[in-house]
Amino acid sequence: MLNVAQTGSITTAASRCNISQPAATQALKKLEAGFGQPLFDRTTKGIFPTPSGAILTARIERALGLLDAAATPFGARLHLTASTARLRALIELAHSQNFSLAARNLGITQPTVHRAITQLEQELGRPLFRRTQFGIVPTRVGHQLAQAAQLAFAELAQAQMELEETGGNARLTITIGGMPLSRAFLLPRAMAQFQRRYPQVNFRIVEGPYETLLGGLLRAEIDLLLGALRTPPPVADIVQEHLFEDEVVVVSGPGHPLAGEVAPDLRQALDFPWVIPFSGTPARQHFDAQIERAGLPTPFTMVETSSMILMRELLHQGPYLGVVSRLQATGEIEKGLMSALPIAIEDSRRAIGLTMRSNWRPTPMQRQFLDSVRGQFGHPTPAG
Repeated sequence: MLNVAQTGSITTAASRCNISQPAATQALKKLEAGFGQPLFDRTTKGIFPTPSGAILTARIERALGLLDAAATPFGARLHLTASTARLRALIELAHSQNFSLAARNLGITQPTVHRAITQLEQELGRPLFRRTQFGIVPTRVGHQLAQAAQLAFAELAQAQMELEETGGNARLTITIGGMPLSRAFLLPRAMAQFQRRYPQVNFRIVEGPYETLLGGLLRAEIDLLLGALRTPPPVADIVQEHLFEDEVVVVSGPGHPLAGEVAPDLRQALDFPWVIPFSGTPARQHFDAQIERAGLPTPFTMVETSSMILMRELLHQGPYLGVVSRLQATGEIEKGLMSALPIAIEDSRRAIGLTMRSNWRPTPMQRQFLDSVRGQFGHPTPAG
């Protein structure tokens, strides 16, 4: 398709691809049937992409560019030689790190996976995997190429959604990595507001530690992350967009002994059991820093969790205290299920916002959702 769009001629494109003109014509017809709409206008002056064809062409160019960027340093042009089947075998083996599992997940035989990887290694002149006591592990080149292939397939999936949006029959799913604050405060409002306008848009919320969510984002399994931003950014392939700031507070159940104190201090509070975020999270870092500044010991009894439900229930089961984002706890406090104690966690303000892949190109509907989120906090749409 790309050659037809670039040359305006099926005959020339067929020659470039070393196939017959009837084969090229049939391939285009299958492509248009698969997308359910015309991708080219046939005229006496040549064949030209329709608006939908232009969308698909741009996505294909981006996908092939990702593959070539990963392979060109090794003298290979994978988009000319690597088949979809080979690249899918590469991605699956990089994930499963086991030939048998990769074959089973792909629904093909193990020798077929072996052959696909061997052919890719021969084209690159580099090993893509190495055997260890833990299994088949991607080499640095294998990891880079598998990630590039996954991003390339993600571009084609974006193309499918964008064409469906253009055709007016989109059933778009936006996948969001939801950190605890976003799940409790940001996402419910943002999703409900957006689905009132666009009921055909579905949301898929992925939960987990930040590192897991970031990995999903970089592999294009997640479209965007919403929650606390990291300083400095952990990798170079992301962009972070600041929306607003939040702070960390100490909370208790409404019947806690300190809930009635006018000015409880941290020393008193550390005598009680605590429910705290996992080590390495921004809220935990602020809590640990406050204890260190005060020269106090860490709490003797602690429960580490990211679950707001577990924290709430523990606060009602005993004299636990919790450390949490103020906005994350807003709903619980307003309903009388928690109390915010006047115990300062100094310098705990943190940036909250969007994290996206730097090379991500959202569809128009995805862009509208981003604008809707920004609009809730008075932020204009970024230029470009």
